[in-house]
Amino acid sequence: MEYMDQQQQPTQGQILCCQCGIPIAPNPANMCVACLRTQVDITEGIPKQGTLYFCKACERYLQPPAIWVACALESRELLALCLKKIKGLAKVRLVDAGFIWTEPHSKRIKVKLTIQKEVMGGAILEQVFVVEFTVQNQMCTDCHRVEAKDFWKAVVQLRQKTSHKKTFYYLEQLILKHNVHSNTLNIKQHDEGLDFFYSCVDHARKMVDFLRTVVPCRYKTSQQLLSHDVHSNTFNYKHTFSVEIVPVCKDDVVCLPKKLGHSLGNMGQICVCTRVTTTAQVMDPNTLQVGEISGPAFWRSPFQTICDSKQLTEYIVLQIERLEDKDRRHVKGEGARSQKHLLSDVWVMRAQDMGVTDSQYHCRTHLGHILKAGDSVLGFDMASTNVNDTNLEKINPDNLPDVVLVKKHYGDRVRRHRKRNWKLKGLNKDDARMDTDSADGDYIGFLEDLEEDTEYRRNINIYRDKNKVPVEQSDTEEEDAPKISLQEMLDDLHLTDDETGLDEQGAAAI
Repeated sequence: MEYMDQQQQPTQGQILCCQCGIPIAPNPANMCVACLRTQVDITEGIPKQGTLYFCKACERYLQPPAIWVACALESRELLALCLKKIKGLAKVRLVDAGFIWTEPHSKRIKVKLTIQKEVMGGAILEQVFVVEFTVQNQMCTDCHRVEAKDFWKAVVQLRQKTSHKKTFYYLEQLILKHNVHSNTLNIKQHDEGLDFFYSCVDHARKMVDFLRTVVPCRYKTSQQLLSHDVHSNTFNYKHTFSVEIVPVCKDDVVCLPKKLGHSLGNMGQICVCTRVTTTAQVMDPNTLQVGEISGPAFWRSPFQTICDSKQLTEYIVLQIERLEDKDRRHVKGEGARSQKHLLSDVWVMRAQDMGVTDSQYHCRTHLGHILKAGDSVLGFDMASTNVNDTNLEKINPDNLPDVVLVKKHYGDRVRRHRKRNWKLKGLNKDDARMDTDSADGDYIGFLEDLEEDTEYRRNINIYRDKNKVPVEQSDTEEEDAPKISLQEMLDDLHLTDDETGLDEQGAAAI
């Protein structure tokens, strides 16, 4: 008997296909793959065509029954959506799935699938096929409500009882910077304020919470019953949020209640509002004392303005003298003082009285750091103005100043606007019942306030105006006018037309 050094490898036997007779490896069906595919189609019952619904406005696809999802082309999310639309995949085993490239504008999406299924006698057959989807346009419910512009579930009514709307322009820039208006259906503007319409009450509450963090205000809520289902005990309401901002704006002269003045560090009652942000910031021009009045503090001791920025009178500075700290009035328990201003004694004359009369007025001002003899300044003429205010009537007339200076006047605002090389963006809103001339004047005044106050424009996005033609500096009287540097400006970026719903013109008539 002989032994072999190496073991022989076993060989697999072959059989003949029962259909075509070619040699094949044994299998339960006794047929080759080609003949097996002619006898059995494992893709039977699986549709080779389908339909996807696409909203062009928000670029989302419909996921039945009523959910709209955002999917990019050839993304995992879109592939999952297509597989959910294919019926019959539960009866087979999905091995692989992928996209076949199609022209993006062809409205066709092709998905290549590889599936396996057990057929005759336990044989496993694998097959590759393509499912073609047709993309059809259909507007989603949210976009349909936006286009209707009248269908809303909640509205935020923003109001401020003032003669000008500078606070609204400042608030508009904050809304744009934080993109709080993204969920609004429509924005309407009129003389009383702004109305924000929403399809969901939660979005309206989010806007109210934002307003409470950026401006001093209070709000009230109300709801109106539209329908009621007695079987399911469901109610359909329309909600209204009424937000009221404190009626005090920048550069307003106010007379504080005596109790409120004491709570601010024995502050004088005649004050100038320097800024309205999260609080109303006031300053006593006689002592440079500053105080912040929050929304709840104001509504506990409300007061009205005795002069706004539209009622200011132009004065000419005749003489100015710096006032030492020892010469100013000191009170017990006084609060903080402004370090950016300089207390000075100033003698002024009304611009309209120049060359007519010799009447001069003496007062103390907080503008000693920017005023000099010959400058123009805007102030409130308390000597010749009749003011009806309960807090002002309680003050001794001998303690009232003749003039309260508010801000420096830098000349013609038309020439200042011509030299302005920057711009602001605005909300895309409907102007209804709006006084256009008054709104344009308020908007130009708001732009001047941004130039004059660096702290005021810190939270605002300012864009460089590339379409502005540079103007040569020829007026020497306006050389000291404040300007915004190029370092503070942003370059405007244009991606698509009206992608964010912004109106870059600000005020149309400027």
